[in-house]
Amino acid sequence: MPAIIALIEVSVSQNGEQNVRQYGGSPLPADERPTAELSVVRPSIEDRPTIPITAVTWPLEQRAGGPPGTTTAGPTAAGAPGTAERTATGGPADEAGSPPGPDAGQPVSASGPDGEPAAELTGRRRRRTLLVGGVAAAVLVAAGAVVTTGYAYAGEVPRGTSVLGVDLGGKSRAEAVRLLRADLERRDDIQAPVPVRIGDHTGEVLPAAVGLAIDVEATVAAAVDHRADPLSLLFGSRKVAPVVTVDPERLDAELRKIADKAGQRMTMPAIRFDGTTPKPVYPKPGRDLRPEDSAKALRDGWLGGKPVVVPLVETHPATTAEEVDRLVEELAKPAVAAPVTVTTELGNVTVDPAAIAKSLVLTADKAGKIVPRIDEKKLRSALADELAKVEIKPRDASISIQNGKPRTVAGRSGRQIDLAALGRDLLTVLPKPDGRQVEGVLRTVEPELTVEDLSKLGIKERVSSFTTRFTGGLNSPRSQNIVTIAGEVDGALVMPGETFSLNGHTGERGYRQGYRDAPVIMDGKLVPGVGGGTSQFTTTLFNATYYAGLEDVEHKPHSYYFDRYPPVIESTIFWPDLDFKFKNNTPYGVLIDTSYTSNSVTVSIWSTKVWDRITTEWSPRRNITRPRVIHLEPGPSCISTNGINGFTQDAWRLFHRDGRVVKREKFTWTYQAEPRYICGR
Repeated sequence: MPAIIALIEVSVSQNGEQNVRQYGGSPLPADERPTAELSVVRPSIEDRPTIPITAVTWPLEQRAGGPPGTTTAGPTAAGAPGTAERTATGGPADEAGSPPGPDAGQPVSASGPDGEPAAELTGRRRRRTLLVGGVAAAVLVAAGAVVTTGYAYAGEVPRGTSVLGVDLGGKSRAEAVRLLRADLERRDDIQAPVPVRIGDHTGEVLPAAVGLAIDVEATVAAAVDHRADPLSLLFGSRKVAPVVTVDPERLDAELRKIADKAGQRMTMPAIRFDGTTPKPVYPKPGRDLRPEDSAKALRDGWLGGKPVVVPLVETHPATTAEEVDRLVEELAKPAVAAPVTVTTELGNVTVDPAAIAKSLVLTADKAGKIVPRIDEKKLRSALADELAKVEIKPRDASISIQNGKPRTVAGRSGRQIDLAALGRDLLTVLPKPDGRQVEGVLRTVEPELTVEDLSKLGIKERVSSFTTRFTGGLNSPRSQNIVTIAGEVDGALVMPGETFSLNGHTGERGYRQGYRDAPVIMDGKLVPGVGGGTSQFTTTLFNATYYAGLEDVEHKPHSYYFDRYPPVIESTIFWPDLDFKFKNNTPYGVLIDTSYTSNSVTVSIWSTKVWDRITTEWSPRRNITRPRVIHLEPGPSCISTNGINGFTQDAWRLFHRDGRVVKREKFTWTYQAEPRYICGR
């Protein structure tokens, strides 16, 4: 349907009557014509607005009243040239469309009522007409501008505004946030993996893994704050880019998984010590990811429908080769040229060049800048014997089982040198050839674990206990190994949520730690080896934690079955490759209590019961294999065996609570057939 545009003029006469005139379009029926109730306002002279208007004049021929190109100008009656005269059949009232006056049809002289020339009088009348028309036009334009502006800026978000195809124009801020968020929740591409390309490497990044998201509130705020001119808002549209957020550090970590070998890493500067000799490592530039550039690329390219190209930029370490040489001459070499004396109130400690070389760190940070520092842990390790002369170690509160009940023992505070302060002071004297003496401050160090802490752990009852038996009495090397490891583990405290590692707790089990040679399984046969017998203690500990309902993290049964252990639910150990680990998955502390006799070892778990009881069900043995007969060279390392059948078997751990089984765990293991080894032919 074609649009009909019409201009309607509403005028008010001096007597208050309203006149309506329509220009263009179809005439309006009488009952559809607009009604304007206007009151005549006649302000006083001093209140009337003054509007400076520049006078507009017409060419002479238009002033004469004729159409352009014609004139009635000629000599006046007196014959004076240049005086305009026109003949009219009506005065100004006729021009306004009013009926002719009483002088209609009479000649009109070229002078006005005050003797002014008629042409000048007519010009003034035309200028008044222009002035009135100009004011009316200004009012109409201003009114139109108000209407247009009001429409364009209706709501907090300007009209014609969209974000990712969602029309937010004319909406309030809250409504725009709701609409945009609802649309984003429906879109599949918001949480979809983002394809990326780094050099020749391609991969995908999960938005949730790198904090990639659209900040809805910030996006709407950007749409609200932008104010274009009303006409462009009224007749046009604009798209506002979403405000995208991403975590540069998390993004950098994910990108390096995709293209860890892309580009070329910088060679970081460093100064390392070979004994007490400093060895410089000079920096080299590289091409690498820069987190801020990667983040910008992802923000700009996300939702673009194409893989995001992540740039590799040239990077330079902050420390130059010249600065490395300067550090060697001014710090590294003087640092190890002589010892440093640390004075304390309890005596002196000597920091020799070897300890300095082990603890002085001259490596670069991520930016490639070398910032000298002292590694406190390495310094304490290097000065262990010296520090023992002046320090008193703090002792934690402990808990032990006495007369069948848990009993806590209070800890004690200690005194240690403040190594953080000592490290800072050392850096000030290491470059000096003389005056290499600093003061060490002994500070009081409280135990990490107090009696109050222990009382909150809920260690109040024996939850489980398991015993295995051995032969040979306590004098055999194997029995001695069992007793030694049991003593190391006795009293171990495992906090809620903590994972206990047997290798981690005891450390290496060698001759220096008091372990002896006893039979161990190596390469499928029994041979003498240091620490033989510790697997029996491991099996005992495994079963104690198993029947306490604690979480099994890592264990490995023996290759061959030994009837002194329960099948399947047993474990071996071997430093450092095979370990036994369990997790305290209860809200209570766990205390490991060990004891032994001349032919047995027992491990008990003390805590607060979580399960009523734990039991085991076994399946029948299957896939039974027979042992082979193997002849070995006789000698001290040859151990003969009778051979044991191999088989596969299942074991289920059953968790009981309130008279029923509420949980089942399955363990399965296949034992090899142990050959029948015969020493000799």
